[in-house]
Amino acid sequence: MFPVSLPTNSFLVAALSLTLTRLSCSFLSVPEIPHIATYFGTKTRYEDVNPHLLRDGLSVNTSVLKPPPTERCSPVHLTAVVRHGSRYPTVKNIRRIQKLSELVRREASRGSEGSEGWLREVRSRWDMWYTEDMDGQLVSKGRDDLRQLARRLAVLFPSLLSDQNRRSGRIRFLTSSKHRCVSSVEAFQEGLQQHWGHHGETVDGTEEVEYRHEVDDELMRFFERCRGYVEGVEKNRSALMEVDAFKRGEEMEGVRRRMAERLDLPQHRLTPDLVEAAFFLCSYELSIKSLHSPWCFLFDESDAKVLEYKSDLKQYWKRSHGHAINGLSSCPLFHHVFRTLDKAGRPRRSTEASPEPASILVGHAETLLPLLSLLGLYKDPDPPTANNYQSQQGRTFRTSRIVPYAANLLFVLYDCQRGPRLQLLLNESPVRFPGLEKEDAPLYRDVRATYRHLLDGCNFHRECERGPGGRGPNTEL
Repeated sequence: MFPVSLPTNSFLVAALSLTLTRLSCSFLSVPEIPHIATYFGTKTRYEDVNPHLLRDGLSVNTSVLKPPPTERCSPVHLTAVVRHGSRYPTVKNIRRIQKLSELVRREASRGSEGSEGWLREVRSRWDMWYTEDMDGQLVSKGRDDLRQLARRLAVLFPSLLSDQNRRSGRIRFLTSSKHRCVSSVEAFQEGLQQHWGHHGETVDGTEEVEYRHEVDDELMRFFERCRGYVEGVEKNRSALMEVDAFKRGEEMEGVRRRMAERLDLPQHRLTPDLVEAAFFLCSYELSIKSLHSPWCFLFDESDAKVLEYKSDLKQYWKRSHGHAINGLSSCPLFHHVFRTLDKAGRPRRSTEASPEPASILVGHAETLLPLLSLLGLYKDPDPPTANNYQSQQGRTFRTSRIVPYAANLLFVLYDCQRGPRLQLLLNESPVRFPGLEKEDAPLYRDVRATYRHLLDGCNFHRECERGPGGRGPNTEL
């Protein structure tokens, strides 16, 4: 079930205690971080993927850079595809939270023993503080996510993310038009300023350089512009049939039943969406306010694993390997990255301008997942379905670990004795290219050869304008 060490100032204490046969008189201390914090899917905090950052948000492990020790290598370019930082819920989830809050307050008044005390707790101890105008905007913690990421990357790549490169405008910043992404790209630049000792003050008698960025939704929100994806997957209910089946399946029903028992509510009053809203409440209050919310006590670890799997099913079939068009929709971003790398690695005449040392591209989980899929990463032998939950426990496709808030995919190009080499890192940890697993930083020409079929093909307009034409989504895995 769940621990009896409940926070005494939470409205759920009375409600949850009704479900316990015995309640200890002495309350144990509640840990700061919920025991289910690593199962929140795309709503997971970055530091729950990299726990060493809980102790020090600026700690850097330089050994993650792995050019061959037998060659002299130096990094010459960094392209970073970064997800925005922690944010408020979107309007859709705020409305679900509102509905859940109203249900708990309303139904509690009809409960049996202790209901009056519980209702007083609901009315006096917990406010529905989420408002629709928050709608997915970056929170203060989210700005910190990006500032700290920038400072860590500046330690890893001091010659590329140098103060001189920043001030001279040689670092390129691209972002999605969404407010949370624009705020994130600004926070990243703040982090670089802080790292190099500038805090918004004047430098050499002149005002500090203003934020620079370009908005490019064709690159960072390509999924909106791909008709084959929008019609074949996003607006096609059959594309997510595995998700719908799992929502009605025995694992989700078990979570719903246990939550209803813990809240002393009729099970039919708790829809799968409201169960998920309570789970999200636990995640939001941790990621926004660093609070161990009382909502977290509604779920044990097995419940959290089921809800994480439900989230992974959705992301797999809607954004990742589930349908070929999901990955192909990211062709514009894929080509942009490799054009940038080509330019940075190409020998040049002394009269030519040197290539940009770094390119920071800020988008969404929906930006990263299709690109990772196109690169062939995190593709398990068997696809996750509504019926194979148990056999998927060891899957590599876990969005909690792949695309938390501030997730980042780093392409690091090295100048080495045998030629340019490329290393890939996800969330500051080395990842090897599929088909080139023997080396952390294979020769760039070998990487290009591996993806030749996409570099020569992967035509966005051909793939995306083909339209579903009644054929349904491509379900080849």
